[in-house]
Amino acid sequence: QVQLVESGGGLVQAGGSLRLSCAASGRTLSSYVMGWFRQAPGKEREFVARITWSAGVTYYGDSVKGRFTISRDSAKNTVALQMNSLKPEDTAVYFCAAKPVFGSRYDYWGQGTQVTVSS
Repeated sequence: QVQLVESGGGLVQAGGSLRLSCAASGRTLSSYVMGWFRQAPGKEREFVARITWSAGVTYYGDSVKGRFTISRDSAKNTVALQMNSLKPEDTAVYFCAAKPVFGSRYDYWGQGTQVTVSS
């Protein structure tokens, strides 16, 4: 089992920045991929970014590429999402998730944290 707890959400003006954090516990994450997803009201869940825990290889969704950065801190067992140049369309609940490297789906999810970007 992997437990994930997000923090860092809030209200920010367009053009501003926020940093989300995901604290992971329960098992060694060296063979896991950590991801961030978001879901806005009335919309489907959207992939934001992912990182492989061991090698730190990253991948981003097109809508956030160049503005968001995902990183992990192995010592603290946390994954961060630095969000810059925020836009009102970034408003959503952001979720941290984890899946085995060779798994086909994310098995573990956090409770989510709200990000609201005002225009």
